[in-house]
Amino acid sequence: MSLSGSVKVAPTGGGAIRPYVAIARVDHWFKNSFMVLGVVLAIFYRPELLTWAIVPRLALALLATCLVASSNYVLNELLDGPLDARHPEKRFRPVPSRRVNRAIVYAEWIALGAIGLGLAWQINLSFAASAVWLWVMGILYNAPPIRTKEWPYVDVLSEAVNNPIRLLLGWFALVDRTIPPVSLLISYWMIGAFFMAMKRYAELRHIGNPRVAAAYRRSFAYYTEERLLISIVFYATACALFAGIFIVRYHLELILFAPLAAGVFAHYLKLGLLPDSPTQHPERLYRHRGFVLYLVVCFCVFVVLMFTEIPVLYDWFNVDPSTTPPLWRLQ
Repeated sequence: MSLSGSVKVAPTGGGAIRPYVAIARVDHWFKNSFMVLGVVLAIFYRPELLTWAIVPRLALALLATCLVASSNYVLNELLDGPLDARHPEKRFRPVPSRRVNRAIVYAEWIALGAIGLGLAWQINLSFAASAVWLWVMGILYNAPPIRTKEWPYVDVLSEAVNNPIRLLLGWFALVDRTIPPVSLLISYWMIGAFFMAMKRYAELRHIGNPRVAAAYRRSFAYYTEERLLISIVFYATACALFAGIFIVRYHLELILFAPLAAGVFAHYLKLGLLPDSPTQHPERLYRHRGFVLYLVVCFCVFVVLMFTEIPVLYDWFNVDPSTTPPLWRLQ
């Protein structure tokens, strides 16, 4: 039957539920680990927050974010179904393979979003507003007539903006009515764009046929390997620039983290250039244990440097310690 009409009824029992769980992409919840930077920043600026009392609050914030993200994934699966049917691998997903009922999928999208936003409201207004922003970006990215995923470069930037949104969600889980330095938010946005553009590059190479790629996603009619590589360099450079602004203005000790950060870009680029690159499916990167171990080391070093003072660095680089208030207050 047509995807626009009724679909084959799924079997009863566990097999009937499994496709609906699959389209919620619970395995993608790891992306919400990008909230961690917001949590670390909040504790850096407000050390008194570091108590066991924040654990339930963070757990609630994480659950709310995961449910909102799953709502977006359900909408993505639903609206991409006809196009996924043209993809050599994605055609086996529940929607293009007609293993779900569209009416139930719409209900799942609304229910996950409503529950997630309801939980977000229990934390504070700023957290709830950020959760709404995350949910709205899912609609703009997937739903016509805007559907930013079809626009070259806008598709990458509109998906990558979820990075700073997640940072804000981590921050607002503990702090209300102030926001962290904008330079760091922009840097976080650009590293997300780097990862997303690398995914597009790997997808384009994997499909291997420009006509098939354009039929799957309209933006691929414009993209070439060369254009995507140029954009990847741009995003990495922009990330480094704004990160540098944050480091010099607010915590020079993080300059020691720069070589490790460069290694993340280099390692991810290496993975992106592999045949059938794993960057097409970031949720599977855990299988590359060397890369995961490197990320763990980087995170540990970052946290240590965030809470370390090295006065001699300011003399070496001829930089005065910042006296500028780092936080913006929402009125």
